[in-house]
Amino acid sequence: MTMQLTNAQRKAFASLSTAKGRRQTGLFMAQGEKCVRDTIDHFELVALVCEQDEAVRWADMPQLVTAKREDMLKISTLTTPPGVVAVYRIPEPQAKTPDQTALSLALDCVQDPGNLGTIMRVADWMGVRDIFASEDTADVWNPKVVQATMGAISRVKVHYCDLPSVLGQCGLPVYGTFLDGENIYKSALSAHGVIVMGNEGRGISPEVSACVTHRLLIPSYPPGEPTSESLNVAVATAITLSEFRRNG
Repeated sequence: MTMQLTNAQRKAFASLSTAKGRRQTGLFMAQGEKCVRDTIDHFELVALVCEQDEAVRWADMPQLVTAKREDMLKISTLTTPPGVVAVYRIPEPQAKTPDQTALSLALDCVQDPGNLGTIMRVADWMGVRDIFASEDTADVWNPKVVQATMGAISRVKVHYCDLPSVLGQCGLPVYGTFLDGENIYKSALSAHGVIVMGNEGRGISPEVSACVTHRLLIPSYPPGEPTSESLNVAVATAITLSEFRRNG
């Protein structure tokens, strides 16, 4: 049975653009047809909100709620509001340690939602299923992160944790990129371990650096020539994972 969006729902769903709203409601949202179809089988659906003229396309979906365009404008964080928004319950966090037989990522205070979403998309492509993140890393349920993952949020899990403690006890090779590291293209890389990526401006913190067992460098070309100060963290993640997979 299709229902009309209530004022209480509109206010609650509009609040999901903020960390406070997501924390208070325990909900997050996916916006647009592609994002909704990529996620709807993987999370607990609370409401599927769509414009009235879109309802016929989603008639077989449960928890269907129709809304006016002005309400979609208030709910959505996108410049052009989508025809459909899925509201999901945030899953309960699961205790997890790095898989001893696989590659995992660790993020040390990666704060830009777009970077986190892109890193998850890269991880998905490269077959990495778990990301261990410091508590000050961007919120994975932020709408900007959800959009940037392009569906990867359904398969790649982010585990917020005391990162130095997890890395110090994982019993695996821990890799990180540094300006004084060993050239990644000349390094022996394991098929299992944890790869640490650092903050956009400060890199890997001293506390996490102390847990790194293999320091790597992504060299610029040609050697010795002036170049950009650093790589974007999502780009650096893609290069690093690609080299691990090429070696593995």
